[in-house]
Amino acid sequence: MGRWSNSPDEVECLKRITIADLKKLGYLQPNVHLNRSIYWNTSNGAKASSITVIIETNDTDGYITLDYTFNDSQKVNYKVKLITRPSNLGNGLLWFFVCPHTQKVCRKLHLNSGYFLHRTAFNGLYYEKQLQSKKWRDWEKVFGSYLNDKLYEELYKKHFKKFYNGKPTKKYLQLMKKINARKDINFEDWERALLM
Repeated sequence: MGRWSNSPDEVECLKRITIADLKKLGYLQPNVHLNRSIYWNTSNGAKASSITVIIETNDTDGYITLDYTFNDSQKVNYKVKLITRPSNLGNGLLWFFVCPHTQKVCRKLHLNSGYFLHRTAFNGLYYEKQLQSKKWRDWEKVFGSYLNDKLYEELYKKHFKKFYNGKPTKKYLQLMKKINARKDINFEDWERALLM
């Protein structure tokens, strides 16, 4: 008989709702009443799951009601408070969630155990980096730029801007610096690290 996995959950693997995504979709604005859906896609682009959100706001606060089915059987419906805080740049207000469980002010809510909450509301939830072995972390310090395939994913994103007004963007220059650092890696260092 198989055993239940006792490996901890990783924050990066959980479904989440973020303030940035709500703003990008045009759902989060002052003085609105919206009833919309949010979809999560599989790696091949097919719709995997969805959630209905009802957003009610005034000038400086409001609520988002989350309505969904968890594990194909458990109906879940609850409200999460929305608040605003002044931007530290002095150009308007920033929106935040208030976690219904921890009362922490946050910009992301993660789905675990059936509810979208702040990550600290869950026991045994870790970032991917926290679960790496000491040896792997040591290798990443030495060979991190060589092992990081996400650099190319970032570089070839659909709307990534390499140039603005004929000049390379700062982000593009940073990525190219990391990619070019791969050329300077000595493979004898790799061999020594593997034998340690």
